[in-house]
Amino acid sequence: MLKTPRILALAAMAGTLAFAAPTIAQDSYPSDTIDIVVSYPPGGFNDRVARMIAEDFEGRWDQSVVVDNRPGGGTVVGTEYVASSEPDGHTMGISPFAFGVNPGLFPQLPYDTENDLKHAIVLGEAFNVLVAHPDFGPNTVEELVAYAKENPGEVNYASAGNGSSNHLSGELFKSLADVDMVHIPYGGSAPARTDLMAGRVDILFDNYTNVAELVETGKVKALAVTTTQETEQMPGVPPVSATVDGYEVSTWWGVYMPAETPAEVVTTLNEALNEFLEKDSTKQVFEEQGITAVGGSVEEAEAFVERQLKQWIPVAEQAQMQVD
Repeated sequence: MLKTPRILALAAMAGTLAFAAPTIAQDSYPSDTIDIVVSYPPGGFNDRVARMIAEDFEGRWDQSVVVDNRPGGGTVVGTEYVASSEPDGHTMGISPFAFGVNPGLFPQLPYDTENDLKHAIVLGEAFNVLVAHPDFGPNTVEELVAYAKENPGEVNYASAGNGSSNHLSGELFKSLADVDMVHIPYGGSAPARTDLMAGRVDILFDNYTNVAELVETGKVKALAVTTTQETEQMPGVPPVSATVDGYEVSTWWGVYMPAETPAEVVTTLNEALNEFLEKDSTKQVFEEQGITAVGGSVEEAEAFVERQLKQWIPVAEQAQMQVD
């Protein structure tokens, strides 16, 4: 049968619409309320950065954004909710340090961290500081290692709880320095710092913003930072790795979503979040919190998270950690 000009024109139009369909779908994002899940109660930086992103997204896309606090289970409750949500880019989570260690803490998770979830971006990193009571004998990491070797099991270190970044920092130190220290878990970093200042515990690995003022006022002393080089925030305080080879710890925050979320939507979110990190208001808050912005591509975010998993799962398993 001969194709008339009308049939040819309709065929051409159909082909054009077929090719245009993915573009139309991409351009329509977001088409509904965006849900940003925080696996902690309101308050704290995870919650704060989620609300900053929500404000940015609402202004950017003229779309409603809800910050959804779902604490519990060592962040597993919130993460499971994101993993089981519709993979359309309208539900995402703020990933904390626990994201990279939970597979080593729990015998079984209700989701597959590596296969069920995908990161759009890593927002930023912060470092911990190894601090001690002012009367604690060792003043350097080298002296601490020597003292701990001479007195196995006598040095104790506090943490915010089992499986926390403080705990992991201490266990990594024990493993790499080959020393025996006793872990004293608390129900948060605030009571841990209180007991450190009172001399009831010897040392603590804690976030820079939590201990900076205490170091300045002499209530605790800083032995080292957990970065691989000295920091601008604490000049003159050496890295742990200057004595303990291979030691590095950072707390971090990212944005993740179901792994099957369309690539074009993940890319859209990545671009928006990179622009969010460039805002003066974002930079100011990050600087106040001692956080270094990371950003970058989706591929770089996935590689970062993979490194976190490879670093912390073996540490958690070797120490036979269990969450509170």
